[in-house]
Amino acid sequence: MPQVSELPVVAVIGGGFSGAAFAMHLNALSACDVRIVVYDPRERLGSGLAYSTHDAAHRINVPAGRMSAYPDDPESFLRYLATTDEHVTDPTLTGHDGLPYPRRQVFGDYIASEIAPLLASGAVEHRQAEVTSIVASGQDWDIRDSSGRTLRAQFVVLAASHPSPALLRPLMPFSNHPKLVANVTVPDALDAIASDDQVLILGNGLTAADVVASLEKRGHRGNILSVSRRGLRSRGHAPNVQEPFGDFSSQPATKASALLHRIRRSINEAEAEGLTWHAVLDAVRAQAFAIWRALPVVERRRIVRLARPFWDAHRFRIAPQVEDTLDRAIAAGRLSIRAARLKQVAQAGDAFRVTLSTRDKPGVEDHIFDAIVVTTGPAHEHILQSQPFLAGLAEQGLISACETGLGIACDLDARALDQKGEPIGNLLIAGPLARGTFGELMGLPQVTEHAVFVAREVADAVSTHHKFPKHMHAV
Repeated sequence: MPQVSELPVVAVIGGGFSGAAFAMHLNALSACDVRIVVYDPRERLGSGLAYSTHDAAHRINVPAGRMSAYPDDPESFLRYLATTDEHVTDPTLTGHDGLPYPRRQVFGDYIASEIAPLLASGAVEHRQAEVTSIVASGQDWDIRDSSGRTLRAQFVVLAASHPSPALLRPLMPFSNHPKLVANVTVPDALDAIASDDQVLILGNGLTAADVVASLEKRGHRGNILSVSRRGLRSRGHAPNVQEPFGDFSSQPATKASALLHRIRRSINEAEAEGLTWHAVLDAVRAQAFAIWRALPVVERRRIVRLARPFWDAHRFRIAPQVEDTLDRAIAAGRLSIRAARLKQVAQAGDAFRVTLSTRDKPGVEDHIFDAIVVTTGPAHEHILQSQPFLAGLAEQGLISACETGLGIACDLDARALDQKGEPIGNLLIAGPLARGTFGELMGLPQVTEHAVFVAREVADAVSTHHKFPKHMHAV
């Protein structure tokens, strides 16, 4: 058996679910003929931003039976859940559909337990540090981290998380205000919000729903206004289990308008058969790679610009427990969801005077809020500047932004594209930042499948002692 120092090194940048899943599957595929080093500053691997939360109001937003680290073993997480005491300690574990939606931290516990044997045996090494730079060195990579250590790797897999939301221009003068919550993923981010505070939430997606659920859990009694440009609230799950409905991949549309027309027609056909729109959207999600691949870049951009808010509202469904929370808050008059844009923010004593432009009536209207929470989604347009090592790779000309604006450019083998559009064979993108190329990489089943795909690409390259052609010089 070769010594560890003789093995090819695969460095994984990011130890959330994507990075941990990639490492586990690469270990299984490569028969220990590779050294796997995962960089992540958190204490444990597999949790990332999504599954490291300790907030009891934060739940996985699909049933536990559809969450697994293994595409060929969909009940893996369900079996783990049965070994815990969640059925006793979490009285609202089961949704009104009769299925379990555990706290997100429990799924993080599951991934940590799956990778723990690999960490204990040394098959996977966790460097608990942030990567500060990645520099091309011949056919290899020199990696430096925040602890001052360096590593030479033959392969680098970027499994970094989404960038944080960008602060809207009217809010910039208040960036240090204690009641402007610019990033809800920061631990205890909502602590500054008092129980009677009037709260403005910018955004209406899953994160906004989490904020409402968290505030209710804390006993918040003040009114909440949640706004987005279209006022679309995240939808809940189907009333019963349905099989995906519709064929969008055998003859995929090549125009965004044709795709949307086909989806609408399929929804009407599904309803005629007693199904709901959920079945059609599930079919679109399952066939997303073929759908996305058939669309020219200009049509992908149209979907991102015009249709993405509608897709997100229907695709990313909230857990029944969270849906119930929102319904109760709306019925009690404590939560309002509106279509509006932020126009201006001014100081009003310790509070904010906010001017909104609303879609339901002309002109503008002023409100006073004690706190503002930003949940507008990742600032993908700033992805290459979001972390120092990404900025460094961009300066070397070795990575580029995806043309769709959804992440980092890569080819259909997940190889990063340099600024000339050439693939770099030993620099790969795993996880949602490859979404612009692969289409649907936000749901955990799709992220898992992509992690397996990238692991297979690397394992094949290692086993054949072959590296794809690689451009290594700055442009």
